[in-house]
Amino acid sequence: MAEKTASKTGTASKRGAKTTRRQNAEKGFTASTTLAANLQLVLVDLIELSLQGKQAHWNVVGRNFRDTHRQLDEIIDAARTFSDTVAERMRALHAVPDGRTDTIAESTSLPAFPMGEVSTTDTIDLVTARLDAVVGTIRDVHDAVDEEDPTSADILHAVLESLEQFAWMVSAENRTPAGR
Repeated sequence: MAEKTASKTGTASKRGAKTTRRQNAEKGFTASTTLAANLQLVLVDLIELSLQGKQAHWNVVGRNFRDTHRQLDEIIDAARTFSDTVAERMRALHAVPDGRTDTIAESTSLPAFPMGEVSTTDTIDLVTARLDAVVGTIRDVHDAVDEEDPTSADILHAVLESLEQFAWMVSAENRTPAGR
């Protein structure tokens, strides 16, 4: 009886219960089309964040230049690491990540970054908006990802925590204390 139950639920047991077709594909869990598409949305926005961060990094000018320039490097490095983690998670789930430039340009939720030099004040606001956009994408797909694959959702949690902290730290540059 335990063997029948395990087989029906797709849970393998020491008694030789069979796994479902999805669990057994290439000896691992296979992402559904929806899970793959949701992770792809996050991947695209993370790649675009790193590219726009570099654009900002090269062209920022003004007061607090050095601090802003360095902070942008931290965001770029994190976005690159996160995009690699998401893409490799997709591959682990037998999905195919697409980081080609035309795919990024066609499907990112981030608005285009301005051309030319940008003041530190404007750069802070622009980068904060882009961090918020990536966070929005992750939050939009989170529940569906979590329902199908809690492990992928855990990755998204770590990305969210870091990006929200960056958004807070970057935006603080242009804020004044409340009530003043």
